[in-house]
Amino acid sequence: METPVPVIAILGAGLGGTIAAYEIKAAVGGRAEVTVVNQGDTFHFVPSNPWVAVRWRKRDAIEVRLPEVMKRKGIGFTGVGARRVHPAENRIELNDGQSLAYDYLVIATGPELAFDEIPGLGPHGGFTQSICHVDHAERAAAAFDAFVKDPGPIVVGAVQGASCFGPAYEFAMILDTELRRRKLRDRVPMTFVTSEPYIGHLGLDGVGDTKGLLESEMRNRHIKWITNAKVEKVEAGVMDVEEVADDGAVKARHELPFAFSMLLPAFRGVPAIHGIEGLTNPRGFVVVDKNQRNPAFPNVFGLGVAVAIAPTGKTPVPVGVPKTGFMIESMVTAIAKNLSALVDGGSASAEATWNAICLADFGDSGVAFIAQPQIPPRNVNWSAEGRWVHLAKVGFEKYFIGKVKRGEAEPFYEKLALDLMGARKLKA
Repeated sequence: METPVPVIAILGAGLGGTIAAYEIKAAVGGRAEVTVVNQGDTFHFVPSNPWVAVRWRKRDAIEVRLPEVMKRKGIGFTGVGARRVHPAENRIELNDGQSLAYDYLVIATGPELAFDEIPGLGPHGGFTQSICHVDHAERAAAAFDAFVKDPGPIVVGAVQGASCFGPAYEFAMILDTELRRRKLRDRVPMTFVTSEPYIGHLGLDGVGDTKGLLESEMRNRHIKWITNAKVEKVEAGVMDVEEVADDGAVKARHELPFAFSMLLPAFRGVPAIHGIEGLTNPRGFVVVDKNQRNPAFPNVFGLGVAVAIAPTGKTPVPVGVPKTGFMIESMVTAIAKNLSALVDGGSASAEATWNAICLADFGDSGVAFIAQPQIPPRNVNWSAEGRWVHLAKVGFEKYFIGKVKRGEAEPFYEKLALDLMGARKLKA
């Protein structure tokens, strides 16, 4: 009788989980079975959501159906979603009542969006739009269509506790670009509201001169801003915001009128893992060590937005740390190396660099930055701007979606390009 091979389950099929499935399967081959559990059958390229929200992209252009690709790569797949992870029992309880037993688990769920933490926030029963999910981006596009028929003030930003600031900056600039193209910009006052202590902080204490670059860009585009902002509540057409001083005292109160608003929410762990003692922190994010393993359940790994990362420092208003694309891919590579070693009876020793390479599109230009590592202090701390960033982001979108369709994690030419840039995924 043949000895059954170990089962590696991957929970989530977003930017991190999909690439993890491909890279882990390539690493373990037939020595382990790889199965993906996702909520739905479709991959969406989340970085394109700001374009969907102004109809520069259609939904189907940034979607990939996964069952066929996964089957072709020899990877199991279910789109029923997970109700609860039971790490002490090595099983995932699925939404259809069945269970999936595993030997190793990789949690790549992404976040739950905490709209409910601020009265009136969000597209579901609230008064602000979101670009965190393609469903939200389509809803924002419909709201923007109505807005341009009767323009007014716009408020864009990220609330207290948010950790993903780049898309807020992108969307503010993209709205500005689109409104100028429509010859409506002169009728639309714009305000950027953020919990960051300064423009360009990004949850990373800045990268290169992101402070100077983004402040200059916002001045040139006549976008006012409020930093150290705490959104108290949102009502129809008006937002109450406290501006906090460095000592934590309330510096000013703002009542901001708006005809259209998009605010990024704070994140928390998804219900399937939230509150599991030893697995997650109080916010519901997976606790991991330097090898991406959970200390309480060493056969569980975490990557991407689902992972707990301490803030870069104390700020007057709570600010989280973003988990950017290349940083997530470095986690994927470390986990693939470690799982391959464990399946062979070895030890998990690979460490991700957590380096970051980011392209922030502004519609007609953009800002790029490289942070090695993402969390300061850094060995590389660089940023630049120009129209080339917009073109690079368009190219990267096509490339990444094509990679997902082909079932590839890192083609040789991508690795070669990254090596030439000195961008490493693993620590030496």
